[in-house]
Amino acid sequence: MNKILALVLTLMVGTSVQAQNPIIHDQFTADPTARVFNNRIYLFPSHDIISPVEPERKWFCMADYHVFSSDNLVDWMDHGMILSQENVPWGKPDGYSMWAPDCVEKNGKYYLYFPDAPKEGRGFMVGVAIADKPEGPYVPQATPIKGAMGIDPCVLQTSKGEAYLVWSGMGLRMAKLSDDMLSLVGESVRLDESFPKGFKEGPFAFERDGRYYLTFPWVQDKTETLAYAMSDNPMGPYEFKGLIMEQSPVGCWTNHHSIVEFKGQWYLFYHHNDYSPRFDKNRSVRIDKLTFNADGTILPVTPTLRGVGNTPANAHIQIDRYSSLCPVGAWIDFLDSTNTFKGWYVSLSRPGTWVTYDRVDFTSPVTKFIVRVRTKGCRLSITGDKDTPIATIEMPAGDGWRELTFPCSDNNISGIQSLRLTNLSGDAALDWISFQ
Repeated sequence: MNKILALVLTLMVGTSVQAQNPIIHDQFTADPTARVFNNRIYLFPSHDIISPVEPERKWFCMADYHVFSSDNLVDWMDHGMILSQENVPWGKPDGYSMWAPDCVEKNGKYYLYFPDAPKEGRGFMVGVAIADKPEGPYVPQATPIKGAMGIDPCVLQTSKGEAYLVWSGMGLRMAKLSDDMLSLVGESVRLDESFPKGFKEGPFAFERDGRYYLTFPWVQDKTETLAYAMSDNPMGPYEFKGLIMEQSPVGCWTNHHSIVEFKGQWYLFYHHNDYSPRFDKNRSVRIDKLTFNADGTILPVTPTLRGVGNTPANAHIQIDRYSSLCPVGAWIDFLDSTNTFKGWYVSLSRPGTWVTYDRVDFTSPVTKFIVRVRTKGCRLSITGDKDTPIATIEMPAGDGWRELTFPCSDNNISGIQSLRLTNLSGDAALDWISFQ
């Protein structure tokens, strides 16, 4: 899928975007930590960029953090940059080492934990920045946390009111946090010595029904899977249980994640190199549902393009983020290989090819159907659940991408519908559809 993005675009503060997978469309986001504050979900990812100081640098490059939020997992608000490497008193201002962060709340204050390269010495340290609101502004502390040398900090807050810092540094390590959340109590312990061999990083720990979960990326073969272990005690010992997600089928070397319950459903936030298929150091956040067995073990998650949430029928429905696709004669590709943030299209190249997209919300009556299409002429049918006909349209031949409007056959369609678009004759490349 062609060339990497040549220019990194930045979301304007306060921008709202509708999302399937990946959920953020205007910048690279990785290592997502999701937290629920005030009945709203906040996302604290790292921010991949193409290196501005070494154009040919083939490694991770991150200079700042943004925070995003949503109340429905579909519409995401970018609250802007909350911390830059230039603002960390103890950090290297041109280190581009602002890797995976976490954020938790205690007594009305929000504590952002982040790794950074120190001004003196090598490696990484873990710092803290504090805010009065989850969207900031965040004020970094003058010094890093003593004894926390490594990357990918995560905070486990227990139902007993205790807090523990977990990070990756010479293994997966944990130590209890002080009441002020700014220092460690006692020595750290290593959690993964009994686990299967292979590189491990990016720990995320949480509590559910009195059991503690330690989850982490693990290189089982060539690229990272997501794996987990369980314990009856926050500091272990933890028993390795297995995989949450298999390694990438297309060779994206890293994965990194968080697991959160929101409105009664558990979700896995993770990343993939959707917008940068030829350079896997520029990643993008995805979401899929996660479920547990009766004994508390986790069912493996299959990554999807469709993602989660219901898409309003009057939105631009990005059907290239499909639920299922005809296995022969249909495919997706970038609209513009020089600016992959413009997204994808789906090609239905011959009669009989189809694409489906589920969970479309027809809250209000609709009378017309709009499609952004490129075609030499095509007859297309759109059906809902139980093959209910919505529209059958004749799209004339034309040059380039066009928006065409057609009447709906059924003006009474309602509720949550799974849509199927089927090519009846000709060929068509479809960007998005919408109902009005």
